[in-house]
Amino acid sequence: MKLRGALGGLNLLIEASDTQETLETGLRERQELLAQRVTIELAADADAGALQAAFAAVRAAGGELGRVRGPRQPAAASAPVPSPGAPSLTDVPAAPPPMQRSEAPPSLDSSQTVVVHHGLRAGFRGEYRGSVVVLGDVNPGAELVAGGDIIVLGALRGMVHAGAEGRTDAIVYARPIASAQIRIAGAVARSAEDNVLESMKRMQEKAEAELARLQNGVIQIESYHPQRG
Repeated sequence: MKLRGALGGLNLLIEASDTQETLETGLRERQELLAQRVTIELAADADAGALQAAFAAVRAAGGELGRVRGPRQPAAASAPVPSPGAPSLTDVPAAPPPMQRSEAPPSLDSSQTVVVHHGLRAGFRGEYRGSVVVLGDVNPGAELVAGGDIIVLGALRGMVHAGAEGRTDAIVYARPIASAQIRIAGAVARSAEDNVLESMKRMQEKAEAELARLQNGVIQIESYHPQRG
């Protein structure tokens, strides 16, 4: 974790070695610095839990969350090589091709977090073994499958499956969750049409952050308001 002053606020860099616990400890000791506009930058392989800890710490300090920036694109030699025919979330085209399905997901380590630098359009399907952070919206007709958490910094209106390999502690975060269906591990949550319309209405009025997680084997979706103090 690195903090540095910037024009109009503060920059927080979340490094690959940071975890939710180390971020919580480190930011607790610097809480007074977070009471301003904070831009979050993610290094490659940043941990999704660390990003959640940063969100909570900034809000608890009375600060304002600014932009979230993904890592710089790695050199070709160090970039993960996807299986033939599999889509890559690190290189989303401006106009994605028709739905591409692949039985084999990209060969990524289970602890690796993939950052999507664009919103996902209808027809896109991506499968990843680690957690995924989307710097945009997941639109209707897009589908995202992850072995870990799925964090969408825009609206979630497509279909997602977090904890796809059986992780019951996986979460789905979006602003808001307005999807007709989400999955976490082996559980499925389907929204009635009126609930989807209500979520879309709230999305137009104010993008409210929501968090979905498993509780007693059932997916619960609730507003995300980190506790202060």
